[in-house]
Amino acid sequence: MEYGFIGCGNMGGAVARAVCKGAGAASVLLSNRTPARADALARELGCRSAGADNAAAARCDFVFLAVKPQMMADMLAGIAPVLAQNPGGVLVTMAAGLTVVRVRELAGVPHTCPVIRIMPNTPAAVGAGMIQYCADAVPPEMLERFLAAMAPAGCLDAVPEKLMDAASAVSGCGPAWAFQFLEALADGGVAAGLPRQKAQLYAAQMLYGAARLALETGQHPGALKDAVCSPGGSTIEGVRVLEERAFRSAVTDAVLAAFAKTRELGKQ
Repeated sequence: MEYGFIGCGNMGGAVARAVCKGAGAASVLLSNRTPARADALARELGCRSAGADNAAAARCDFVFLAVKPQMMADMLAGIAPVLAQNPGGVLVTMAAGLTVVRVRELAGVPHTCPVIRIMPNTPAAVGAGMIQYCADAVPPEMLERFLAAMAPAGCLDAVPEKLMDAASAVSGCGPAWAFQFLEALADGGVAAGLPRQKAQLYAAQMLYGAARLALETGQHPGALKDAVCSPGGSTIEGVRVLEERAFRSAVTDAVLAAFAKTRELGKQ
């Protein structure tokens, strides 16, 4: 099996890193409109680079379309003739908002062309990603190979395609907001007198531990929050301030705004 990547940006690079671990670097071929970027990542990962060539689309068993939604139409138009020479290749799209049907239309491939739509996030680069996926017309053995190759990326979860945009708004966009929160926590620690390096370490480890506790216990976040809040204590005072500033409402609104934007991108 060969796994080809068209696009080596932050997301494409994160997924390629995982596939190199899951399928072996020798089976991964990278390409990018800026050849130097593909070359540099290939050297780092120990895989192969095709530069700006379309070899990945022409011969790979899995063709990862790792470009932004706004760039997908132009990119697919450019490689459509090459894709036609690779009828058995599975297209793997990670473009937010673009449906399987729309990707086929843009690529000029028949409706029987196998397509896997995924929604990864950047923590996949360190094996802690959340990756939703749905597959259409993909033979079971090919899906099995795909999941095995992607396993080092983190948690993979099959969802109906109609839920992919909502999933994108939570776990695809979520890391940016988590990093905003982490930075704000560290800033607060510095304001309280902590050295910057220690404040950032404490904030990051706290977020990691809190997420792990939620995953491993399966408890409702509200119950886990209450377990930290002693009567008349420091934590509940901080909770009061966050509620006063509409913290939860702001986060919910951010998810809904991202969801609406994703839907908008899918119409382009």
